[in-house]
Amino acid sequence: MQKVWIYLENGTFLEAKSFGATGTSVGEIVFNTSLTGYQEIITDPSYAGQFVTFTMPEIGNVGVNEDDMESKTAYCKGVFVRTYHHEYSNYRGQKDLDALLKEHGVLGITEIDTRYLTKMIRDEGAMMMIASTEISDKDELAKQLAASPRIEDINYIEEVSTKEAYIHKFGAWNHENKAYNKAVMSDKKVVVVDFGVKRNILNELVESGLEVEVIPSSFKAEELIARFEANEIGGIFLSNGPGDPLTLTEEKKQVQKLIEANIPMFAICLGHQMLSIAHGYDTYKLKFGQHGGNHPVANPSKVVEITAQNHNYNVPDNIIEIAEITHQNLFDNTIEGVKYKNKDIFSVQHHPEASPGPHESKYIFNEFAKIVK
Repeated sequence: MQKVWIYLENGTFLEAKSFGATGTSVGEIVFNTSLTGYQEIITDPSYAGQFVTFTMPEIGNVGVNEDDMESKTAYCKGVFVRTYHHEYSNYRGQKDLDALLKEHGVLGITEIDTRYLTKMIRDEGAMMMIASTEISDKDELAKQLAASPRIEDINYIEEVSTKEAYIHKFGAWNHENKAYNKAVMSDKKVVVVDFGVKRNILNELVESGLEVEVIPSSFKAEELIARFEANEIGGIFLSNGPGDPLTLTEEKKQVQKLIEANIPMFAICLGHQMLSIAHGYDTYKLKFGQHGGNHPVANPSKVVEITAQNHNYNVPDNIIEIAEITHQNLFDNTIEGVKYKNKDIFSVQHHPEASPGPHESKYIFNEFAKIVK
């Protein structure tokens, strides 16, 4: 391992050891409290432009494998881990985490006090930072960070979204053929607008018995409306994704047209935020976001579900003017799910597809499938 130097926009300057890729990278630092699933987190497109600080101190001990990739690459800028294990032990492991990070150009930072970083982010909020295996001078790092665009100024959707439409054929892990046969027999297809969709979301849509077509974020609403009116598709799913949803002005216009056409829609995370914005209710940024696999959420039956979360933005409380609140976060009482009045449109902020993680929210996919069918 070689040295890596870190500079945060609050003036904090740190030195640590590196693994994975080398070089210089700028992004926003956040923390994730999940105890498992580091590969899924690293390959989640919603982390594009961010450094992820793992509160779980031991990372790398189960290696990585092809089945647990949430996308074709790793979009995060880097990861902070207290202790990195190069040697892994798991029957599904195919290679070590160091190899995955090198393959996808992601910085790995270790032998650093992740508890200190987490407390800093908790107290001061998510912030921009720079890490480098090449530059050790604090002033030069500060200069480069100041000259770099902030995460809210970058449209990462253009980077993570598919460039061409495709059919997703696989269901939940270890049930691919059975799930795909169910989807083929379905008389309805759903279209997934890819803002940075996780593979396990697509798997769960297929598992619920739907045929799934994924399209780029640069979609035209008129084309989808025509397909819905021709009974070619039965609904639309708006996916998760990275960055500030308020920057997606063209996508907002297209979603507004879909709403006006009264097409059944379901959305998760950024898609949930896009529906709010398209209805005229702008999102706001949380202090340090919700990132982890242990967040309690109350559902419509007032039953508590333990959920996976990954977002920095939230829909406003006054959305109750046009929507019913269906889910609420019990950590901070923020809105986790809504059902729009007089419409077959609903959305959640948390991730019901959590894999690995709690599975209590998977029923939401079946609710969407019932509406579509």
